[in-house]
Amino acid sequence: MNRTMAFLWILGSGLAMSAVALVGLLTLYVNERRLRRWLLPLVALAAGSLLGGALFHMLPAAVDRMGNTLQVYVSLVLGFIVFYVLEQFLHWHHCHRVTSGHKQVPTYLVLFADTLHNFIGGLAVGATFMSDIHLGVVAWVVAAAHEIPQELGDFGVLVHGGWSPRDALFFNALSALTFPIGGLVTFAASAHIQIDWLLPFAAGNFLYIAAVDLVPEIVRAKGAKRAVTQFCFFALGLGALGALAAFS
Repeated sequence: MNRTMAFLWILGSGLAMSAVALVGLLTLYVNERRLRRWLLPLVALAAGSLLGGALFHMLPAAVDRMGNTLQVYVSLVLGFIVFYVLEQFLHWHHCHRVTSGHKQVPTYLVLFADTLHNFIGGLAVGATFMSDIHLGVVAWVVAAAHEIPQELGDFGVLVHGGWSPRDALFFNALSALTFPIGGLVTFAASAHIQIDWLLPFAAGNFLYIAAVDLVPEIVRAKGAKRAVTQFCFFALGLGALGALAAFS
């Protein structure tokens, strides 16, 4: 693969992902009821997309590059465990609400954990670009679908915790810059070590976020109409990634 092209994709996509943090501004200018109405369907879409990206794209790519070996599945589990540890020991949990309806934790812990999460995500997505540009684009789109509701929630948590909107936006955007940094670390490391194991590692990250953080949010929906709507968005995300794998 052309390393210059991979570098440009990693850098550009990383900076674009950092810009997603600015979506938090919507919590200041969009009616709260309207945000609530669309936030959980977006979470459901992200959950399906993350599962589809992990199972239909990243894991098969890892098996293709590494063979159907134990190392693939050890890396998959490691990717799952890293996010479990991040959540368990830093008391961090993806927030997908725009108001105070979320368990309160010190805001600096939210920011620190999100910074670490973004760095790990950058490592993983960077590895997919080093493997294949098409796979990298898929991984980026799936990760971005998840980042939008997360950044809305994180911004709301910081403001509710006493931060000014200006400071919340600035530090949230600053923490998002660790995503391109992670991608560039992967790029630099790839010249010296084998990084194929980061593909199943990234799949494990995606599986954890979808199964542990997002699906529990959407299954708590009250009312048949909301439940059906969110299932449809979940199926849309999963089906779109499955169709993309089938026809690409």
